[in-house]
Amino acid sequence: MMLGWVWFAVLFARAYAVVLNRPYESGAKMPPLFIVGPSLCMLVITVGSAWLMSALSIATLSGAIGFGTGVGVVYLGSTAVNMAINPLVARPLAYGFLSASYFVVASILISVVLLLIR
Repeated sequence: MMLGWVWFAVLFARAYAVVLNRPYESGAKMPPLFIVGPSLCMLVITVGSAWLMSALSIATLSGAIGFGTGVGVVYLGSTAVNMAINPLVARPLAYGFLSASYFVVASILISVVLLLIR
């Protein structure tokens, strides 16, 4: 949840507004759905990753990074780009890659943390 806020509201806030064809509003408040919804989705991803990492016996840092990268690129990133390619998004590929890069980084961090706390 914190990574999403840092990614979209701090590091890439202007880029996020541009790819959505919206004016940049520094410090704009988001409705609760935009906080709770992604948090619940990331919880599902975390639980699923924990289950898969256990089933695949991933026990090394390099294994966790590789797993997180694979899940991030193959499943989360490709889905983010695919969802962005629609007529309602002003710059679909830019939005898709901005979102996909977030999901790849998040997946790697989730996998590393899961490895460290197991």
